[in-house]
Amino acid sequence: MMPIKAILFDLDNTLLDRTRTFERFTNGFIETYFGHLKVTRDIFDRIIDLDQDGYKDKTELFAELLEELPWKLRPEQSELLEFYGREYVNHALLMEQAREVVTGLREKYRTGLITNGRSAIQHGKIDRLGIRELFDVILVSEDEGVKKPDRILFDRAATRLQVTPEQCIYIGDHPVNDIGGAANAGMRTIWFKVNQPWRDEIAAVPLHTITHLSELPGLLQAKTPGASLGR
Repeated sequence: MMPIKAILFDLDNTLLDRTRTFERFTNGFIETYFGHLKVTRDIFDRIIDLDQDGYKDKTELFAELLEELPWKLRPEQSELLEFYGREYVNHALLMEQAREVVTGLREKYRTGLITNGRSAIQHGKIDRLGIRELFDVILVSEDEGVKKPDRILFDRAATRLQVTPEQCIYIGDHPVNDIGGAANAGMRTIWFKVNQPWRDEIAAVPLHTITHLSELPGLLQAKTPGASLGR
């Protein structure tokens, strides 16, 4: 088995705490548009549910919200999309110890970030979190014209890092987009179990499953074959 030279990460619900970020955005959204209501918990819960952990297209999400929610003055869909584009990034929060973990790994490995999403939103979150300098390469699907789980995105990341996919470990939360996609490209994987359930049809077998980023350094140092070879 080839030694590991690069560690790559997903962004949403891997380094970015997407759950708390969207909850903070939702609270601000409700304060802006539903201040006329005394009780808004049902609205909060419905927005979170319809968002589908971020996998619902936002044009579709806001179209559904316009139909369902008790607006005082019903805005245009374009206004809501502009509000999202402007405000969502401002609520971005890191996962606990994300910065410390990636900073430590950079002492031994090349580092990369691969994320699906709109360029403006994803780059905005990366800059808001202040983590751009932690990565040797960053690939955003809209920039690249291809989305995970397509192996092209993972192959490009490895090429730009000047390593082979077999010399990479990829960490992500989505069983199909992250673990399946990276494994199909030949990378070893670690599944970050957050909100997405494992799917029985996935053939990929991650090296490890973690529930907190703080578990990573110990696993890479102690148990991953070839992990001692770094940058």
